[in-house]
Order: sequence, then C-alpha cells, then structure tokens
Amino acid sequence: MKQTVSTFPALQTRNLEGQDLHLPADLQGKWNIVTVAFQRWQQKLIEDWLSHLTPLIETYPGLKIYEVPVIAGLYTVMRPIIDGGMARNIPNKGAREHTLTFYGNVRRVAEDLGLATTETIALFLVGEGGKVLWQGGGEYEGKQLISLEKVLRELGER
Repeated sequence: MKQTVSTFPALQTRNLEGQDLHLPADLQGKWNIVTVAFQRWQQKLIEDWLSHLTPLIETYPGLKIYEVPVIAGLYTVMRPIIDGGMARNIPNKGAREHTLTFYGNVRRVAEDLGLATTETIALFLVGEGGKVLWQGGGEYEGKQLISLEKVLRELGER
C-alpha cells in the first residue's frame, strides 16, 4: 500500500556534473518536482512524464525538476562507470545538473517515501523545508498532471 509522506526524506546524492547534494535541503526551486526511479527500464516512464512536466517551468518560474535514480549500494564501486554512462547520454548540462544519483539502501528509500513497491516510478512536489505538497507516480496520466497543476496554481496564488 502506498502512503502519503509529509516530508521528503534526507538523501545524499551526486548530480551528473559531480556535485554532492543533500536532499531535500539542496533543492533549488521554490517548488521542486522530484521524479524517483528504481530500475533502468523506468527511464521511459520518466521521459514520458518529463514531456508534460517541463512546460510547467514556463508557467511557474519558481519550479525546478529533478530526476533521482535510486541505485543499490553494492553498485557504489561502479558509480564512476554508471554515472559516466548516464552523463554521456544526456547532452544538456542543465539536465545533468538535475539528475541526482543515490546509491544506498533501495528498500529504505522506498519505505521512507511511503512506497509499496519499486516496480514503478514516483513523483513528488517538494516545497520549503522538504514538505511534500503532492505525490504521484506510475505511467503518465493526464488526471495526475491536472491534480499537480491544481496544487501549483494554488501555491502560485499565495
């Protein structure tokens, strides 16, 4: 069963430009959409979502989007190869700066995010202090995007 979390958990990550970032403290937006994937094949789900999420940046100037691949800690020794391979496949520096890899206990991360499974992706709208303002996931669905946009509109009116 999926639970709603109120605060995004603390994660030590590194972006594909080699900068260490502590989440949620180092998220740079007023509002941050954080997509979380657990398996390589889930990148297709992320890309589908990003095609709908990216235009929101123009409507909501304080919005930033991040991808967080969660990778089992036993692969930490392979980080230079794994991260290097991802970086080579992302020509845009901004996208590399917003792709933050986490190596560690996958089950703990899923539990801390309130997720029942790692068999699909999760999305979070994270605000000040790591507060989770909206949560979604799975394959792209228009109704989830509408729900997210409603929350963003309400936040923008404050």
